[in-house]
Amino acid sequence: MYSLKIEREILKFIFDRLVSLIGLLFLWPLILVVAIMVKVKMPGGPAFFVQNRVGKDGKLFKCHKFRSMTVKHNGSSVSVAGDSRITPFGATLRHYKIDELPGLWDVLVGNMSFVGPRPDVPGYADKLQGDDRDVLKLRPGITGPATLKYRLEDEMISEYVAQKQKEGDTRPSQEIAVEYNDTVIYPDKVRLNCYYYRHYSFLKDIEMIFATVLGWKVKFAGEEV
Repeated sequence: MYSLKIEREILKFIFDRLVSLIGLLFLWPLILVVAIMVKVKMPGGPAFFVQNRVGKDGKLFKCHKFRSMTVKHNGSSVSVAGDSRITPFGATLRHYKIDELPGLWDVLVGNMSFVGPRPDVPGYADKLQGDDRDVLKLRPGITGPATLKYRLEDEMISEYVAQKQKEGDTRPSQEIAVEYNDTVIYPDKVRLNCYYYRHYSFLKDIEMIFATVLGWKVKFAGEEV
């Protein structure tokens, strides 16, 4: 069992490095164009958003994405559709997952994998307890079962906030959004990612990558994500 696990990790490691290198070689013109457009449409700040995230074994690393928010903003890492912090161009980048393209570099240098749990900001992953800490044994991924299930997470949170406010909840939208994320979405993501760790399949990885690119649904952990 242990040798099989090592073989899978080596296969995943080689696949991640090879495909990320090929991706960067082919997509660098697109990455360059998007970077220029971010600078033009969202002036006054960098093209790339770089932030400390929790990686494998709980170690912090610099995660790279295209910037989609205004330069000066305060607030939670939880966002909703229509969030005033997100610019119109940034919303487009997020909707089509183009903001994730710089993550190919994080995969190439070994901080991330193509498939795995999304890299959390400090304050979430470090609170995991018991068997849930198995999530930290994985390299964070650009996509994964939880990412697929919550591919429209911003919209889902926005709908929840609107429903709560319709029912008379007078709390600020951001407070309602954080509560929904912390009590419903995040625990479900942890469940899916733990299942992924305990039932790893390279072929399922490939299936999830295609599902991400093509917008397909896949069966995972007894449900469709």
